[in-house]
Amino acid sequence: MSIATLHGHPAPSSHRRAGGASPPAPPARDRVRALRPAPTEPGACPSAPPHGSDAVLPPVVSAGLTVPTVGGAFVDYANLDHAASTPALVVVRQAVDAALQTYSSVHRGKGYASQVTSRWYEQAREEVGRFVGARAEDEVVFTRNTTDSLNLLARSLPRDTTVYVFESEHHAALLPWNARRTVRLPVPGSARDAVLLLRSALASSRGRNRLVVLSGASNVTGELWPVAELAAVARDGGARVVLDAAQLAPHRRVDLDALGVDYVALSGHKLYAPFGAGALVGRSDWLDAAAPYLAGGGATRAVTERATHWQTGPARHEAGSPNVIGAVALAAACAALAAHREAVEAHEQALEASLSAGLAAIDGVETYSIFGPGHERLPVAVFTVEGVDPSLLSAVLSAEHGIGVRDGRFCAHLLVDALLDDPYAAEPGAAVRVSLGLGTTPEHVVRLLAAVASVASSGPEWEYELGGNGWEPVADPRDLAAARPW
Repeated sequence: MSIATLHGHPAPSSHRRAGGASPPAPPARDRVRALRPAPTEPGACPSAPPHGSDAVLPPVVSAGLTVPTVGGAFVDYANLDHAASTPALVVVRQAVDAALQTYSSVHRGKGYASQVTSRWYEQAREEVGRFVGARAEDEVVFTRNTTDSLNLLARSLPRDTTVYVFESEHHAALLPWNARRTVRLPVPGSARDAVLLLRSALASSRGRNRLVVLSGASNVTGELWPVAELAAVARDGGARVVLDAAQLAPHRRVDLDALGVDYVALSGHKLYAPFGAGALVGRSDWLDAAAPYLAGGGATRAVTERATHWQTGPARHEAGSPNVIGAVALAAACAALAAHREAVEAHEQALEASLSAGLAAIDGVETYSIFGPGHERLPVAVFTVEGVDPSLLSAVLSAEHGIGVRDGRFCAHLLVDALLDDPYAAEPGAAVRVSLGLGTTPEHVVRLLAAVASVASSGPEWEYELGGNGWEPVADPRDLAAARPW
């Protein structure tokens, strides 16, 4: 298996200090084995610019944000944590502003604003469906996020369904299923290994209803999974497939039919639309046969003294007042990303190349891989620095350089444990994840690489203290008590 191994990272104690004297230079190692446009007509859903405008990247709202450093300077904020949550696109904010002007109740209101809002809500459903290549018979159910979508599907499975899921999955895709009817497959050592593991698991078990859970891209390493090939294996084994596209959809085109999957789940907050909406898109039969995800208004056709008759279609699982603004935001983001897909991919591929080459050139840095070096990936890297606690490194990047990254186990504990397999570690390992996107500039990557190289060779410039809230600069001069936005 092409999984790198890490030794010697100190586990955080309850309280200690870091900084000051420079540590010895670490040895070189193998680093990879591992505007508010008015609608053209009343009720025309506010959205992104027309398709085909690939020349320009859609801008994000947070562009130009400056943040303080402990050294007293203000720097352009380098948001390198897109895999956790993305900033809003400007066009998404514009769509939300437009939708708020006529915001009202949906589906049963007779007022003008209600009719316009209802129309936009259903147009948003159509836009999201187009974004993932929904087929005519597929349903688009609005949810809160990918976790909500996969839990909805888990609740909708026939009782005898056997679920097959790799242990490398994000917890949102790993945990919702009935444990007694779930087959967990180990973290594969290569893309070919993943195919063989799935084929063997399907051949060695039985079941009339089967579901294979796949990720489009790893939320830890950014590597692309061989979805189409795995889906073909699933179909040969009589199984349906659900695709967790939370990480894939912001970066690459998703097409249900082309990939051969039955369901896809995604989140607005990872698609530059952080307004609390996600979606589950896919086949209707299991969804229409299941009990409503929520019981309440909107999900019912009729309620009598003796019985409740439920809706079919998306309304069955969207009880209560829906998140119309979130749906409009999600649709606007989908339209913008689809319109600028080529430019987005070119931008991110250039950033990823610079990031990977730069990290590989820093002594003491080790990056990690599921499928091995050279496997296609999104602009994401997970790494450690020899002798430096990952949580300290992320604190240093923030406080001294104005860079936001993520450290820890990334809600994928089994995968991180496999990647950082250290039999001598007293506690589970952790790493630093850098994830790039539309809020990232080439300068951000250059600044990150310089900062990591500095820490790897000389340690932090400031003194840090580890307490109940993690590593923090001692006598931090920054004013972190920002005024409330309301």
